[in-house]
Order: sequence, then structure tokens, then C-alpha cells
Amino acid sequence: MTTPDHLLHGKHILIGVTGSIAAYKTLDLVRLFVKAGAEVKVVMSDAAKKFVTPLSFEALSRHDVLDNLSESWSSDHNHIHAVAWADLLVIAPCSANTIAKLSNGIADNLLLQCALADPKIKLIAPSANTQMLESPFTKANLKMLGIANYEIVPTQVKELACQTTGDGAMAEPLEIFYHAARLLLKDPYWEHRRVIVTGGGTVEKIDDVRYISNFSSGKMASALATALYLKGADVNLIATRFETTIPQAVHTIHVDDSAEMLEYLTDSVRIAKKGVLSKASLLNDEQIHRIQKEPYLFMAAAVSDYIPSFPQQGKMKKTLLGERYALELKQNTDLLRTLDKEGIVTVAFKAEMDAEHAYEHAKALLDSKGVDAVCLNILQNSKSFGSSDNALTLISKNADVILENKDKLSLSLELLEVLSAQ
Repeated sequence: MTTPDHLLHGKHILIGVTGSIAAYKTLDLVRLFVKAGAEVKVVMSDAAKKFVTPLSFEALSRHDVLDNLSESWSSDHNHIHAVAWADLLVIAPCSANTIAKLSNGIADNLLLQCALADPKIKLIAPSANTQMLESPFTKANLKMLGIANYEIVPTQVKELACQTTGDGAMAEPLEIFYHAARLLLKDPYWEHRRVIVTGGGTVEKIDDVRYISNFSSGKMASALATALYLKGADVNLIATRFETTIPQAVHTIHVDDSAEMLEYLTDSVRIAKKGVLSKASLLNDEQIHRIQKEPYLFMAAAVSDYIPSFPQQGKMKKTLLGERYALELKQNTDLLRTLDKEGIVTVAFKAEMDAEHAYEHAKALLDSKGVDAVCLNILQNSKSFGSSDNALTLISKNADVILENKDKLSLSLELLEVLSAQ
């Protein structure tokens, strides 16, 4: 899944780099932001310059690096103007030493002065040795930052610079990018809203070796789940296939056949539709607001219409089957008709190859399956599956909206904007 070059167009990002071996990964992070259309400036601590030179960041960002030597009060190249310019301050990597100083309001270098002068929410991506990260002091410091206008990108377990394997490695640049983009792109309509997305073609077993399926790649569902995450939604993606680049914060459930999908889907819908709790409960105002928002279901999965009548255990031998083998199929359960859709906005996806009758077939789903909207996708042939772009027609009882062909993440973001405006 490609990141659109206009995703963060017009956004200003200030990246702080501290003294950690992970600083070399920040070069990739800068590249991701610039590729997505953001304008990027970098502020470095003196310790960070021991690992990566300012010139490397200047070459990628096309801006002078802000540090103790370059700060100027005769221009806007100083920590006060840099913070005022930025829509978001991202500190990656953020060393244990910097975490300790941030949590105690210490500002003895330029990067820390930027953080202290910034009243907006800030994003940090810690990087530290496992024992340093697990220290009760570091844990307490991170907890303090969590309630002091900081969002923290979780570390990962891998081999560290000290040649031990454990938790403490900085998150991958793409994951930090997603966290930052979510802070910059969140939409009040979608923020904290519970959303379920299904995707991929179901795999219906003939025996333990063979199955019937379809060409659905699951790419549209992965793009839609990513778009919803970026808009601030609480996303649950139930699919047979996933893109490897979706945000790790998206809750994913892998399923194979339609029966398994229906089981998880039924549970997920039930949880998403839990009734509004009173303010007398233990929930805070934000959690209550989250539950009050009507959930959404995007049914983008390609569920098999027919399944084998008698799936077999083991592997059927061709010597026993003979020269001809007739596979008996039965009509599958209709997942959309089976689900209790009361209290959840349901958007179905309909793929058609008969362009002449595609619209009327798609519109008929509004009544026949009791959905609120249908996304019609007209395919040319089997090669249309798995493409990186798509075009849709959103059909609802109110109006039809044509969404022109574009990459699937951009298309998903446009779809969400249209739905939130209806």
C-alpha cells in the first residue's frame, strides 16, 4: 500500500533527534514525511550529532538543522519560532535520558527547550536498553509524560545495539509515521468511533489440502482500515488477507472461511453496539462519548456464494476418486442478511463485471440486505483484483457519489469524508 504524496500536504513537522544509535532510522522517517507532502524541520541535540550528521537531515528536509550552534535570534531559526511553526513535534529516537528530563521539565538543551515551549500534543518514540526501559524511574517518567500532553509510540522487541535481544528498540519509521499522521489527520466524526472492516476472499475447504476461493486481495479493506485509523477510529479488521504495511495499532483478526468470519463478525458487531452507559459508571467523559457514537461496518470481504457440501478430512486420493470427480456445492449463508444490523451503519461492497446492469444490482442491496449504503466497484476482468488503485460509486438512499479512480488509501480517505458529510 503506497502512501499518497498529498497525504500530509500543508503540514509542518518538527523532528527532534536525541543521542541514540537509532538516530539513523530517523533519516527514513524524514523521507516518509517529505514523500507524503509535509514540510519537515529537524532539531538535534549535541549527543545526536555523534550518530548522524546535520548535513544528512538537511539534504533530506531541505531545511537547516536547528542546534545549539545554529540557533539565531535575528531570524526565525530558533526554538520559539520552530515550535510555533510546527503542527507537530516528533522526538525520534527519544533516549531514556531525554525521557527523564522531559518528565521533569528540564530544558538544558535546544531540543528540550522546544518541547517545553510547545503547548500542543507531542509524539515520542523511545529507544533504550531493555534494563533502562524497564527501570522503575523510566516507567514512572513515561507514565508522567502520558498524562502531560505526550503520546508514546511503543518500542519493539529485537536485537539491540548492546547485542542483547529484548524490548527497547525504537518503533519502525513507518509506524512512527502512522502515529504522527493520525494526530494530524484525525476527524471529530470518526475519532473514537468503533468501526469493523471485513476483507479478502474467503477460503472454503474441499479437504485439508484443497479449497475454493476467489481473486479478492484484501487490499481495499486494508487501505480502508488504515484510512479509518488515520481519521482516529477504533478499527477492527477481520480478513483472510492483509497488507503488511497496515498500522500495528489496527486490531486484526485473521480468518479463513465464511463460517469463521461470521463468528468473529457477530461477536465484533455485538461488542461495537453495546449500549450507552450512564455517567454514573466508572467511565470518564471521553469513554462515554466514544460509546455513544454509532458504530460502522464496512463489508468489503468477498464471501463465497457457494461452499462444498461435504468437506473432507485429510487429502482425497485421485486413485480413489477416479478420472472424473464432481464437487457438490451448496449455497452459503448470507453474512449480511444474517447479521443484526440494527444500531450499526452498514456499508456493503459490490463488485460487478456487467457494467450495464451493475448499478441496479448494487442499489437493490439497500433493500434486499438492509444496508445503509453500497460501494459499487465495476471490474474489467480477473486482472482488476489486487490492483493498487480503484474507483467506486457510493450508493445510498439519499444520493449517489462517484469517487474517481485513485490509489486505494486516497480513495478510502475520500469515501470517509463523503460518509461523514452525509
